Amino acid sequence: MAQADSSEESFDVLIVGAGLSGIDAAYRLRERNPGLTYSILERRERIGGTWDLFRYPGVRSDSDIFTLSFPWNPWRGTRLMAHGDEIRDYLEQTARDFGIYPHITFRTEVLAADFDTGTDLWTVDAIVDGQPRTLTARFLYMCTGYYSYDHAYRPDFPGEENFTGTLVHPQFWPEDLDYAGKKIVVIGSGATAVTLIPALAETAGHVTMLQRSPTYLFPYPWQDPMTTAVQKLLPKQLAHDLTRYRNAGLTMGLYLFCRQFPKASRRLLRSIAKRNLPKGFEVDTHFKPAYEPWDQRLCVIPENDFYKAIAGGAADVVTDTIDHFTADGIVVSSGDEIKADIVVTATGLNLIAMGGVGLSVDGEAVNPGEKYAYRGYMLDDVPNLAWSVGYTNASWTLRVDLTSQAVAELIEYMRVNSYTRAYPTLHGRRPATHALLELDSGYVQRAGGKLPKAGEKAPWQVRHNLILDGIDARRYDVTQDMVFGTGNSRPPAGGSAGTRSDQMKER
Repeated sequence: MAQADSSEESFDVLIVGAGLSGIDAAYRLRERNPGLTYSILERRERIGGTWDLFRYPGVRSDSDIFTLSFPWNPWRGTRLMAHGDEIRDYLEQTARDFGIYPHITFRTEVLAADFDTGTDLWTVDAIVDGQPRTLTARFLYMCTGYYSYDHAYRPDFPGEENFTGTLVHPQFWPEDLDYAGKKIVVIGSGATAVTLIPALAETAGHVTMLQRSPTYLFPYPWQDPMTTAVQKLLPKQLAHDLTRYRNAGLTMGLYLFCRQFPKASRRLLRSIAKRNLPKGFEVDTHFKPAYEPWDQRLCVIPENDFYKAIAGGAADVVTDTIDHFTADGIVVSSGDEIKADIVVTATGLNLIAMGGVGLSVDGEAVNPGEKYAYRGYMLDDVPNLAWSVGYTNASWTLRVDLTSQAVAELIEYMRVNSYTRAYPTLHGRRPATHALLELDSGYVQRAGGKLPKAGEKAPWQVRHNLILDGIDARRYDVTQDMVFGTGNSRPPAGGSAGTRSDQMKER
């Protein structure tokens, strides 16, 4: 890849976001392209992304940490899941140990980015410490996740202005919130709610989960003997690899079992709930969803902690809809009132593409929702741009690491062949449209047309299958449905016909 201007404001690659995706991207890009210049632009004051943003009680990974951590930097702990602060500390230490930290510019908000086909450069407009700044780069790598950090999903509830207690959203948890001995209602039944409730129940007076509909819950151990044994007996990298592969396989196996045998998996999950809840508990009212397992994400509960909080009387569940708030709590549609000192609205995320950054090519706006996703990480006919998005049915890092390796290979191919431009093309086709994220969850449905679309055949198909993706990564042809070029020309609309400076490379 031809290097950009050598001034400090210009780079080969700009990475937006210093969370799991951004740190992994920096390592993988340099691993394959040692001379590459890059900078990571991070709007927050610390590394971590999600694991710095969310600070509610009990925040933890909802998948095992050996697959969530990086394959190239072994996780040092023995537990299968990790708390949020442990993950953030791991990310920061990784960035320092591998020489990534000096490349991060904090307190930097990226506002817009425009690709100029005259120079084959991205011009990025940002605010750094409150001051405008412009940077340029050959390649733009968006490692921003897929939800808004600024605006969580928070519906308006009738009469909430009358509530005299405290309303709080987990995404913006107040550090000084005192909930000891308080009556708390948590609205929602997703991963955040089932994580919060056992943690709150340890010191709160009582916690009620108010859910509109049930969610499938699956117990997971904090530790297991095999992980402990291999860590004691084997070198740390080998032990990490074995645990990672095993856990990834088990996760995928559970997912495939649920999808292939929905009735059997429903019975299994119901029996787990029934076994861990008090005799006579209305399991079918509160823990029997109307959908099939993995139509929405399965929520992990370590050591059955959520069920234990209910069985011990520290928490309970109400399955109903909200009629209105009162000064002292919430009245549900049945007419019952749930008293509360604190109401936590664990009502979900607001999904956005590319961190909400305004993208354009030669001044013409790019709407990600109108584009198709190439291998899940590039947009059709948009040059030198990648977006890192993880799995919905497995650890985030399993996919973003494959993506970073693919982007690193693409940049190497461009560098070796002296190309300054690369973009995928559909050759003018518009295939049948599929959702980028294969879930029926509310936050996915609310996204509407904000996210890129997927096609039905490779390389435009977006599969949430780490086994098949891993196989494809080994035989991946970097030139399939790609256009490479140099010089002063604009990518052809729809990728139909090339120009002298654009060369079509196809498998």
